[in-house]
Amino acid sequence: MLFLAPMLVVLSVVAVFPVVYSFWISLFDLRLTRPRSVPFVWFDNYAQVFADPLFWTSVARTATFTVMAVAAIMVIATLMALLLNEEFRGRRILSAVLLVPWAIPYVADGLMWKWIYDSGYGALNGLLYQLDFIDKYMVWLGDTRKTLALIANAFVWKEVPLATILLLVTMKSIPADLYGAAKVDGANVWQRFVHVTLPALRPGFMLVMIYETMMAVRHFDLFFILTEGGPANASHVLAWDVYVETFRKLSFGTGAALAYLIALITFLLAFSIIRTMGKKL
Repeated sequence: MLFLAPMLVVLSVVAVFPVVYSFWISLFDLRLTRPRSVPFVWFDNYAQVFADPLFWTSVARTATFTVMAVAAIMVIATLMALLLNEEFRGRRILSAVLLVPWAIPYVADGLMWKWIYDSGYGALNGLLYQLDFIDKYMVWLGDTRKTLALIANAFVWKEVPLATILLLVTMKSIPADLYGAAKVDGANVWQRFVHVTLPALRPGFMLVMIYETMMAVRHFDLFFILTEGGPANASHVLAWDVYVETFRKLSFGTGAALAYLIALITFLLAFSIIRTMGKKL
């Protein structure tokens, strides 16, 4: 415990104290527009959040974004892990290239995709126009029906490498004897994948699903850089709601309550995934 004490002190200062203090702030009507008057309101901030229709709209958009992003990450990462698990020329180069998106900071990632989606000189418009898929340049991020999917695409591009690595490590731990026994029993490639690979990948699937779900629910960077919650609140998710409430409306009490609700949602989702998938391990 003596050797662990410095780490515990650091964690208490940078992690535990802010969490406890933010909950304490959520019990006050703290507004920077009137900093001298900070009444204690108990759970009125939470009641105010639940009564706001925009909050429930943000929950629905966050759920849509999370489902789209996590589902795409799981499928693409599984396929990439299966590919990198095979022996072929250039596998090491491909593995190195795969890490590039993961190494790029989210701010740079958001700016890159903002340029790609640009309606005037974006690479996406240029490519689709050259291939005759569109007859004129389109305003991608200005379409409320496409905004969440486009942001999810940028999020998936950034998160797939880590998910691939986690699944590949899990895949490498599968005993080769299982595949040998399956071949002896006459199982083809698809049957070996379904009955040997997929069951053995459940720990990796659980880890990736928990991590990526938490990242998607509380994600803010791409929404800030690409759309700032627009157009017409089409990308107004929970994380953006926290930012608007706290730093634009300067209502720190309500913002802290929203942040705590996000933390509670991510905890419940992680707990549900562990309970559901953990029983099968």
